[in-house]
Amino acid sequence: MTGQHTRVEDFRATGERLRNWGRWGAEDERGTANLITPQALVAAAGLVRKGAVFDLGIPFDRDGPQPGTHRINPIHLMSETGDQQLFPGGFRYADDYIFMPLQCASQWDSLAHVYYDDQMYNGFPARDVSVKGAARCAIDKQAKGIAGRGVLLDVAALHGVDWLPAGTVITPDDLDEAARRQGGVGVGPGDILLFRTGWRRKFLTERDPAAFMAGEPGLGQDCCAWLRERDVAAVCSDNWAIEVLPGENPDVFLNVHMILLRDMGVPLGEMLDFEELAADCAHDGVWDFLFVAPPLKISRAVASPINPLAIK
Repeated sequence: MTGQHTRVEDFRATGERLRNWGRWGAEDERGTANLITPQALVAAAGLVRKGAVFDLGIPFDRDGPQPGTHRINPIHLMSETGDQQLFPGGFRYADDYIFMPLQCASQWDSLAHVYYDDQMYNGFPARDVSVKGAARCAIDKQAKGIAGRGVLLDVAALHGVDWLPAGTVITPDDLDEAARRQGGVGVGPGDILLFRTGWRRKFLTERDPAAFMAGEPGLGQDCCAWLRERDVAAVCSDNWAIEVLPGENPDVFLNVHMILLRDMGVPLGEMLDFEELAADCAHDGVWDFLFVAPPLKISRAVASPINPLAIK
């Protein structure tokens, strides 16, 4: 862990070196989710041994982490409660609505969420994202779900803190040390990496959306190569943007997003709750599990709410 940022390689050079464009064909819109093979999924199902289910999604309600500037917390409205309804036989019903940004709580970023230099993942033109939605790489392209072997690396516990400070760069060494501390649990091809910074615990402790969104600990740019070398299929975190903020290069915003989504095609799951799962893993020493997190099948959307499950 380091609180002092060091100069990193230009993100374009890193992205070009790690790029997965064309790896699964010129028309591919799923990216590294393709690494979850049928064989890998069957093996992941075998990790279910005690039937314990951990829901990793945060509540979709008005008490969420959004401060109401760029995004708001969900607004839940009742359209029917049964009051004053008159149907034969005494039947009554309740209906409701929800109004929310698709990225306001636990969610997947689609591969259309981020782009630069007028291109998104696999070289598709950025103009494919318009006011009509994403014609390429939308979240519905992941409709069969992102499910497989999940591995939790508890970086906050590695450093003996409830949560890492904002601006803390998580390095490849941190990920390796966390794995060694956790009995040498491996992270390999087709796996889904979950890493815990403690940022969800910070929010639950302080209940301060502005502080939660002001910055965060997260992955440094060097972790992109670590993920590529291991052929990780997807990455999830308990912070709101996966990567460290403020970033390592003050002249670039969300460089890790640009490399992972645009160049490598890695789906990103953000704002998950690992507290219960991390406690159980520390108790039984088992840090891998079946992870199931299908997005909503929202046509042409660039993100989707989720309630991911870890099943042990």
